[in-house]
Amino acid sequence: MRPVVLASASPRRRELLEQIGLPFSVAPVDIDETPLPGERPDHYVERLARQKAEAGLAGADDSDSLVIGSDTTVVCDDRIMGKPASEAEAAEMLALLSGRTHKVMTAVALAGEYGCYARLAVTEVRFRKITDGEIAAYWQTGEPADKAGGYGIQGRGAVFVDGLWGSYSAVVGLPLQETAELFEEAGQPVWNFWLSSAETPL
Repeated sequence: MRPVVLASASPRRRELLEQIGLPFSVAPVDIDETPLPGERPDHYVERLARQKAEAGLAGADDSDSLVIGSDTTVVCDDRIMGKPASEAEAAEMLALLSGRTHKVMTAVALAGEYGCYARLAVTEVRFRKITDGEIAAYWQTGEPADKAGGYGIQGRGAVFVDGLWGSYSAVVGLPLQETAELFEEAGQPVWNFWLSSAETPL
């Protein structure tokens, strides 16, 4: 089996890959995540996912590696909402999302010797009304600081979610069905890794 590399330091993406039984190593990359002038949110997340995967492949020890890159952004009123840089910015983001439906866009890319291919998952998430007190208390947990849109659906932020349409795993940080599609197209379907691990004595 070809080695798999996750070009991300995100613990959430690691947990999701472990969930589907995919063996991998972690090699985070550092790229400029600034949106280009006038860049559409869907183009933005796919561009970053591709850049991460390609940078990971360029730095991989084994040229036969398959490298996963991914990026997630929250979109409301066509605004790209990344990780808040301060409590005030987090409060502004959460107030904007309060009582409304927004989109979470997550792109995943897989780079290998054959090239780099990507998939985009768009999920709609509806928030109930959130009070200022809840927002202030939520910031104190530390959870919003490293989350796109200032919330984590897999954590305490779940209490704000009133409805979801689309991929839950994509909102967490990695669309698993789309990831499996990319591995299938690369000739390394995910279930092959299950067979390989089953042959190894525990």
